[in-house]
Amino acid sequence: MRPPRTDRGRLVLVLCLAVAVTVFTATVPLLRGWFDLRVYYGAVNDWVHHGGRIYDYQVPGTTYGFTYPPFAALSMLPMALVGPNTAIAGALLLNLAAVAAVLWILVGRELRRHDWFGWALAACALALLEPVRDTISFGQVNLLLLALVLADGWLLSSGRGRWGRWAGAGIGLAAAVKLTPAVFIGLLLLARRWRAAAVATAVTAVATVLAAWAAPDASRFYWTHALWDTTRVGRLDYVSNQSLQGVLARLAAPGEPSRAVWALTVVLVLAVWVWRTHRALRADDWPAALALTGLVSCLISPITWVHHLVWLLPSFAVLVHARRLRTAAVLYGLLCSSVVWLWFDDASGLDGFLGSNTYVWITLGLLLTLPTGQPAVTSPSRSGSTEEPAPAPAPAPAPATGEPHARPYTTRS
Repeated sequence: MRPPRTDRGRLVLVLCLAVAVTVFTATVPLLRGWFDLRVYYGAVNDWVHHGGRIYDYQVPGTTYGFTYPPFAALSMLPMALVGPNTAIAGALLLNLAAVAAVLWILVGRELRRHDWFGWALAACALALLEPVRDTISFGQVNLLLLALVLADGWLLSSGRGRWGRWAGAGIGLAAAVKLTPAVFIGLLLLARRWRAAAVATAVTAVATVLAAWAAPDASRFYWTHALWDTTRVGRLDYVSNQSLQGVLARLAAPGEPSRAVWALTVVLVLAVWVWRTHRALRADDWPAALALTGLVSCLISPITWVHHLVWLLPSFAVLVHARRLRTAAVLYGLLCSSVVWLWFDDASGLDGFLGSNTYVWITLGLLLTLPTGQPAVTSPSRSGSTEEPAPAPAPAPAPATGEPHARPYTTRS
């Protein structure tokens, strides 16, 4: 089926898709009612206005409270200056801005070929994807953290000017807000990007020290107690936990999963990640290296809720660039389906083992088979010319920075 060629036909198609997406998201998925944002807002508001302690706050009628590092609460302080509805509006706008940034970095070149029509189709497609719609409906921070990490990836692969020296700062901020993105510092070390790794580590350390100065009691409690107490976050065997630990917890339920078995699986998965990422880096395929790191972060984290799976978006971009469109379409359909929730009440038996862990199998499969070493795609010139580019001259010797050049993102223009 060919897309319409006229602007009127495209507008009609987009409007029909927007209506279908709206009906779907309003009736089929479980809308999350900004629950996580209510946690953030309540904890920060109680801390600032009532002298409460960050990790003592719980949403009324629940056992859920703040679980991120203290710097995350510090960065959310502006919410204490506004009402809850304004905080919701602000979170929505930030998430939409993050979606736009993620799309621009990952597939901006492809979308620009189709002008507004491509962006509209991409927005409709992302609105259906369960991790994205859950992140927005929860009022979560995942898309913002992904945008920070991808911005660093863009700088690392294409930035050699004044902004390139700040590469790593986005990863450092993301790791200070939430621990999982710290695995990207491991990627920087694996890629021998020593300066970027140092910047990321320094930013994380400075942010953590700043939080310790602003909230010493909260910092002490988090790093000595809350960090190690997984019960504060939720049950490990809950079907939304699509990590290796979640698989083992559902197998062991109602008992506790073996920590030794989990540690062994984490080591094996990390070994696969190192092997595949090293191959990607040898081919100067930085987008694939970032995508593989996003995959492994979801697998090794003790808890990876479905909305955390926005870290799979770079893998979809790699599949699109590699023309693995059928694979991308099948995986996209599964991630839109909310299929794991069919085993919400009972994940026992072979069907429960396979079905309730569907997103884990997708993540593992991508880690093992994601294409790497794809040839670079020449970006359009800044003038917007559609003519074939002239052969590029031989590259000049790389500056002695101690860091190898990487293949630029295809969105570079």
